[in-house]
Amino acid sequence: MKFEHFGINVPHPQAMAAWYVRHFNMKVVRSMQDTPYTHFLADDSGRVIMEIYANETVDIPDYNLMHPLKFHIAFEVIDPQELSENLKKDGAIFFEEVKTDDGSHLMMLRDPWGIPIQLCKRGKPMV
Repeated sequence: MKFEHFGINVPHPQAMAAWYVRHFNMKVVRSMQDTPYTHFLADDSGRVIMEIYANETVDIPDYNLMHPLKFHIAFEVIDPQELSENLKKDGAIFFEEVKTDDGSHLMMLRDPWGIPIQLCKRGKPMV
């Protein structure tokens, strides 16, 4: 069995998709140009897929009110500090930075829509 995708209900999926493509080297693999404006974004491995959509038949969570430990999207990156600076120039908001004993460097931010994103450079790779 393989993981297919995870989905999140967001306020502006079209703009959000463009932002994630621009900053995280993601690729739109499927999209809808009509409501709910669903976009499936693949990471650069092509294995992890994030579905974003604006389905107003249910509440769109206010991600700004959620602590990042409740929900966040994590990306393995080469230089968390440099990417963090670039993201902040394009609307992201810094939340916290953590350096662990195993050499990991983690930075938590919120994207322009309030969704927590974690930039991870692991001292010991997860996989």
